[in-house]
Amino acid sequence: MLSRVAPWLASHKEGPASAGVLVRTLGGADTPALRCLALQDPVANVFILAHLRAAGTAGPTSGGASVLGVFDDGILVGACWTGANLVPIQLDPSYAGPVAAAANSAGRRYASAFGPAEPVLALHAELEELGHAAHEVRSEQPLMTIAGPPSVEPNQDLTLGRLADFDRILPACAAMFEEEVGYSPFLGGREFYSRRVEGLIRQGHSLVHLNSAGEVVFKAELGAVTAEVTQIQGVWMNPLYRGQGLSAGYMAAVVEQARKIAPVTSLYVNGFNSRARASYQRVGFCEVGTFATVLF
Repeated sequence: MLSRVAPWLASHKEGPASAGVLVRTLGGADTPALRCLALQDPVANVFILAHLRAAGTAGPTSGGASVLGVFDDGILVGACWTGANLVPIQLDPSYAGPVAAAANSAGRRYASAFGPAEPVLALHAELEELGHAAHEVRSEQPLMTIAGPPSVEPNQDLTLGRLADFDRILPACAAMFEEEVGYSPFLGGREFYSRRVEGLIRQGHSLVHLNSAGEVVFKAELGAVTAEVTQIQGVWMNPLYRGQGLSAGYMAAVVEQARKIAPVTSLYVNGFNSRARASYQRVGFCEVGTFATVLF
């Protein structure tokens, strides 16, 4: 047994967090421990908490995603979601080596790593040594929250997306994705991404303004949702309407909708996007931490 886990042991590398540490895939029995770990920071860990809320288990998914747990003397001290993306959960950067080795051993290609900056960048450094080359590293993405009403008047034209408008909403979502990551979400086929967009509409987590011509003017999603926190994702303004000072009103409307679900609304934004950051601050968002995203 030791021979199979030895490459994943932090003791394989020098460092203060090394001795007695084991990395393994979590199962259903580990669910309470993972939830307790993630609740140490419900804003930063909203992704995994939303997954646990929906799936009810820390065990592997039917789609092949799983959570790697870091155990020190039998106690779960950190974790990392491994699916299409890598998402660290309360992961001390000193554990990045064994976690990266375990993720690499799965033999899969990861689209990105995102989450709190220090562990994400530490994982990137380790994965780079293992042959996972990144084509872009966004090392500074302010994590922002608002816990009360917005500071500007919400734009009342923003409504919940409807399935009847799916054929209009989907292209806007795809345009946002391509602008953000540099390639089409349909690259490997339309079905998976289309199901994701449809699911958000069905859940009431798609927010959109369609004008009288049926064009999407603005859209956003509540991409991760718990009873305590929502995380806004996929913010997109139609290029024809940019530069007109409209975004703050739309974001205020998103916050108003999110507050019906949870008291805290969060998002993270590229550090270089000064215009978006200023708009979010105008709405009432405050910086509470720093995320990073590595695109592989």
